[in-house]
Amino acid sequence: MFLRKRNKSKGTKDKIMIKTIPLLPLRDIVVFPHNLAPLFVGRQQSISAMEQAMANNKLIFLTAQKDALCEDPKESDLYSKGTISKILQLLRLPDGTVKALIEGISRGEIKKYIPQEGYFLVESIEIEDKIENPHLINALIRNIKKIFEDYAKVNKKITRETVATVINIEEPARLADLVAGHIPFKVNKQQLLIQDNILDKRMENLLNLIRAEIEIIKIDQRIKGRVKKQIEKTQRDYFLNEQIRAIHKEMGE
Repeated sequence: MFLRKRNKSKGTKDKIMIKTIPLLPLRDIVVFPHNLAPLFVGRQQSISAMEQAMANNKLIFLTAQKDALCEDPKESDLYSKGTISKILQLLRLPDGTVKALIEGISRGEIKKYIPQEGYFLVESIEIEDKIENPHLINALIRNIKKIFEDYAKVNKKITRETVATVINIEEPARLADLVAGHIPFKVNKQQLLIQDNILDKRMENLLNLIRAEIEIIKIDQRIKGRVKKQIEKTQRDYFLNEQIRAIHKEMGE
């Protein structure tokens, strides 16, 4: 694998870093920058991509499949934007599958697929964040922290340590990505967040998605509460009727 730089345009100092790295298609998950993700990989194509990455600079491009049920994805079955990541650990399990610990580094975009036998190899570039309304950023930081606390109150899987970590983050992109990585949005929603490089818009979108997620959890909890009460009432009525029958039987009725 190799890295190379090229000028954006003649006469400018700005440069685009092109990374030629293996690609790993993901099913039902998007890995965000600044997040650690344990992955279990079973397809030989994916295992080969990870082994090739480990043999070089450990960098790998992660992108989601458009259809999670597709067993043999082609280029057209994959999103063009994903996450340039680094493999921290790789362990081959006795059943032939591979367990990996991967850290998301930055947003990336596939510019070109390079013909390669056995796995996907791509030329990718990092996607830099832009800000359209810088005056909103501080307010968005406060609101994301607050709504993540609210989310943690209704989702007990979020630990206090995670909440404390989020509250202490002041860098907006890191905050948004870390929060997004802890909420189980559907892949299509995760993909919207990973491919949006307008930071303030992405943060606003994240806020709206979390609000909707909280409402879904609350509705689910209310439904479960009603079902539980109905079951308890049915059980009470059943035992009461059984007691009445027992009394009538003892009285010889």
